Amino acid sequence: MNALRQLPRFAAPLRSAAAFSTTPARPLSKMQLIGRLADSPELTPTSTGRDVIRYALGVSSGPRGEDGNRATSWFRIASFVEGAQRELLLSLPKGTQMYVEAEAKMDTYQAQDGSNRTQLNLLQRSFEALARPQNRSEDSTTGAESETNAVEEPLSGVGAS
Repeated sequence: MNALRQLPRFAAPLRSAAAFSTTPARPLSKMQLIGRLADSPELTPTSTGRDVIRYALGVSSGPRGEDGNRATSWFRIASFVEGAQRELLLSLPKGTQMYVEAEAKMDTYQAQDGSNRTQLNLLQRSFEALARPQNRSEDSTTGAESETNAVEEPLSGVGAS
């Protein structure tokens, strides 16, 4: 009991008007995703002449269904990274497991049929390539795919852990 009384106190005393920051609060809309690339990222020019990388990420969640699969949500992501990060992102194959941090924004637009639609737009701020896709080879006798390498190989290099 004596040892507990001698421990230093790390908690600051409570104050009625504690200021944590002198900068005004800004709105924050951020998403963190871990999922697999739906296809290789594509580089497309914008109307301003700047290049944008677009890709989709599939994120599985929830319990497995009767078919053995989990529910998958698909997210479309845009990125304006440059340099080594850009080259790495463009070189990633379909199925690569990624961690992505992105700004999220809901936009409403009018579709061709005249109806109003809402879309979630994600602008990538950072990413990490976590694992290469699992290698699958086609069995020549049954035509079915079989896993030849069930263990995922971690990636290394820029943007990877």
